[in-house]
Amino acid sequence: MLNWDDPLTQAGPQHTPPTQPGKFNPQPGSAHPAGTASDAHPAPVEGAHARTTDTALPGITPSDLKPINPEDKRVINGHTDINQLAPFKYPWAWDYFINANKNHWTPLDIGMAQDVHDYHYSLTSEERHVYENVLAYLTTSDILAMRNIGLAVMEKMSAPELQIYQARQVYEESLHTWTYQHCIESIGLNQGEIYNRYRVIPELNHKIRIANQRLDTVMRPDIDLREPQALNDFVMAYVFFAAVFEGTWFYNGFTPVFALQRRGLMKGTAEQLQYIMRDEVLHASFGLRVVKQILHEENIRLDPQAVREMWDEAEAAETAYARFLLPEPILGYSADAHIEQFRFIANRRARKLDLDDPFPGAENALPWLDEQANLRKEKNFFETRVTEYQTGGALNWD
Repeated sequence: MLNWDDPLTQAGPQHTPPTQPGKFNPQPGSAHPAGTASDAHPAPVEGAHARTTDTALPGITPSDLKPINPEDKRVINGHTDINQLAPFKYPWAWDYFINANKNHWTPLDIGMAQDVHDYHYSLTSEERHVYENVLAYLTTSDILAMRNIGLAVMEKMSAPELQIYQARQVYEESLHTWTYQHCIESIGLNQGEIYNRYRVIPELNHKIRIANQRLDTVMRPDIDLREPQALNDFVMAYVFFAAVFEGTWFYNGFTPVFALQRRGLMKGTAEQLQYIMRDEVLHASFGLRVVKQILHEENIRLDPQAVREMWDEAEAAETAYARFLLPEPILGYSADAHIEQFRFIANRRARKLDLDDPFPGAENALPWLDEQANLRKEKNFFETRVTEYQTGGALNWD
């Protein structure tokens, strides 16, 4: 049994005198009492707790050799060893990691043959416009989300249980990007043209530019989160990516394709977006949980004016995007429904941070949207590959 006051020493019922540098201290029953010739060449000590006593390890002092108290961990600005996972201070972060692994899939598991036929022979020109530009926006956005977590957020975390889920999140963002590319390639779209749309279409470019500006504020190599302004920038960037970018823009961004799916069109693409949506729900939920923890530990609060400006900017960008995407309604979907749903979901995300609704009175314009993250898909084993993993149906969305 370990003695946690000194974990490198074996605890036991008898007191063992400390070993003095340069002197052999025999244990009871030793064949070599002190003062014999064996002092000069003591027998080697065996076992997991053996340690060198006559030479000091370079760069290590006795004060360094202490166990970690999990209560000393912090989300950011912590001083415990980032390499020691447990004991957890944030067991909920580990639960997110375990839960995320239940939603395991790849785009190659889902057939696209019917989508190819639908795109070329069943969709109207207006519906093809919607489909193409949803993919053009999403593929760029997920690369940006990957950069945010991998380069701006994860390296600032000072508790490894947080970093481990975020490492999974980085993988998932790259998987999502692969998914969009798989859809684009399967349909036979011009990849150079689709991937460049965010650079040449103002309504797509505006949303990406807003996200890049938020990201740039916290990717400075000299950022010090002990400094109040830097801490505020980091928290507001994290709020934006969790509540707006992934929690609202992404969540709302899949809906035009889901509207096609509800009419029996582009079902392969929509099925892949359902798996992505499951990931994004967890990403947003985790990010908002981390923000609340930071606010508590750092004893700070969000600036109401800055939050108001963030939501107003996000709504204006989403409104312009929806008007571009749907200048005229398609069957089962319209720009007005898209915008109202954005406001409704924004209120939901704000409440997770104990904030007032940014858009009071917004209605649930698409009540079927939440079903997309929880829908169990039944497959005929002899007709298609099985994509409903047993674990996928066991996800916990809290």
